[in-house]
Amino acid sequence: MAIPLRNTIYEKIKIAGSLTDSELSKALIKASISIPEDEFNKTLLNLEIYGLIKVTWLTKDERRIEIAEKEEDEDEIEKQNMENLEKEYESGFPGVGQEEEIPE
Repeated sequence: MAIPLRNTIYEKIKIAGSLTDSELSKALIKASISIPEDEFNKTLLNLEIYGLIKVTWLTKDERRIEIAEKEEDEDEIEKQNMENLEKEYESGFPGVGQEEEIPE
């Protein structure tokens, strides 16, 4: 059974950490995988939509491709959860943390 093309491309990116689209294309050719440019771009887009890779433009004709860092997303969600818990905790103590006005 053949390994799907997107898995092969993802593995090449994962091994390299980050590389340009031309470096990835050369690595695929070296592995005897030749695909049309439109299929190459479609596969990169699908991997990006799935959140597995991140593609950024370096120049007009060159892209940088790297593995997406999932930890940042999880950390952001965890941070929001902690902030919400703190707010809920603080709201359980009415009047605490608020400056009281002293009548003159």
